[in-house]
Amino acid sequence: MATLIRNGTLLTATDRYEADVSIEDGVIRNIGRDLPVAPEDEVIDATGRWVLPGAVDVHTHLDMPFMGTVSADDFFTGTRAAAAGGTTTVVDFAIAPRHGDYEQTLDAWHARAEGKAVIDYGFHMGVTWFGTPEAETGLRRCVARGVTSFKCFMAYKGTLSIDDGEMFGLLALSRDLGATVSVHAENGSIVEALVARHRAAGHTDPVWHARSRPSTLEGEATSRAIVIARQAGAPLYIVHLTCAEALEAVRRARAAGQEVHAETCPQYLMFTDEVYERPDFEGAKWVMSPPIRPAGHPEALWAGLADGTLEVVATDHCPFQFATQKVMGKHDFSLIPNGAPGVGDRMAVLYHYGVKTGRIDVHRWIDTCSTRPARLFGLHPQKGTLAVGSDGDVVVFDPKATFTFGTAWSEHAVDYSLYEGMPGSGAFDVVLSRGQVVWERGTFRGRAGAGRFLHRFPGRTPFPE
Repeated sequence: MATLIRNGTLLTATDRYEADVSIEDGVIRNIGRDLPVAPEDEVIDATGRWVLPGAVDVHTHLDMPFMGTVSADDFFTGTRAAAAGGTTTVVDFAIAPRHGDYEQTLDAWHARAEGKAVIDYGFHMGVTWFGTPEAETGLRRCVARGVTSFKCFMAYKGTLSIDDGEMFGLLALSRDLGATVSVHAENGSIVEALVARHRAAGHTDPVWHARSRPSTLEGEATSRAIVIARQAGAPLYIVHLTCAEALEAVRRARAAGQEVHAETCPQYLMFTDEVYERPDFEGAKWVMSPPIRPAGHPEALWAGLADGTLEVVATDHCPFQFATQKVMGKHDFSLIPNGAPGVGDRMAVLYHYGVKTGRIDVHRWIDTCSTRPARLFGLHPQKGTLAVGSDGDVVVFDPKATFTFGTAWSEHAVDYSLYEGMPGSGAFDVVLSRGQVVWERGTFRGRAGAGRFLHRFPGRTPFPE
């Protein structure tokens, strides 16, 4: 039995045309006009709607232990929420404890996902130590097991961060393995000094989280990471870029011919640091690292998205319950769990506040949320596009629908939404993962455990000239 999507307008990162899509055995078998249909086929009528490639979120933290608690979405609720918002692939972070065994960490994350994930998933390995034969051997084995991207932290000093020498060694290894290193770029040493200073002065409110992590420290760390990558002769990917200083560092590097890629997240495009001044501890909902920036920075990010400096929009989805987890820092901003929900909101936020406002066009929307992340992390053309031979990850999208963002709209297993009460538009009417309907007009039709681990191989898909 095949699934046939008929009468829709197909949209990709580069093209727009009218066609039908036929999916069989989980793979797109044919694209064309007036494709034949058998009596046993499932037919989805997409008249008046767009047919998009399923989106790819390469930055999530599902079921992750962090700051004395665990993120609120596990691999079932998190991937269900992703599917409801048009995302059909996630790449999550398996983060090793300091001096922890990398293969054992990978095994632990496989155990978290297996039997729960609704959609397909991959892993990045969070590198929290380097410089010994054991560390290098563990990372080489992770690559052999299909994990071809690493993440290092310049923040969270004493727990997650590695030093510059370790980062240089990791980048050199990634170059030799054909892997990609992403980096959380903040000057962790100065962040810790500012946190201590503010706490000593008796400052406790959420706003002091942002004041402990000014944009200049992100700009400095981004520039430093770029220099280290240049010295190692390795490509670099900057995660969750938030500010004009970091954006300019990426621009300068790319103008000089260095391979540097960067993502941002919807929350950094949508809010300013005024959110931290909200009463009744509500500002804690936006406590994440790096923090939301002052006015001017979101405008710079939208411009960077439009001109291609920012190539990817991911989410850094790492939700914590406001009532029971965020309140761990009610009397000490440094104890507020860092993170927020977003995996189910990303596509809709970018459509309503990006495409419909004219900040980006529809092809850039699809490229940054689907095609480009798939290319950068070794998933294209299996994921991120509509093409014969690609997986049947397809979204039937109604561009004319309207709704209101909030917990009643999203499927996140968390008690708040960053976008509560804000208007939205577009509807993910039907979402298919490898040809199977997982979401249909507000109803979950997927199955826990249906998602498959995506074994990736060294090297990335070449970009078209």
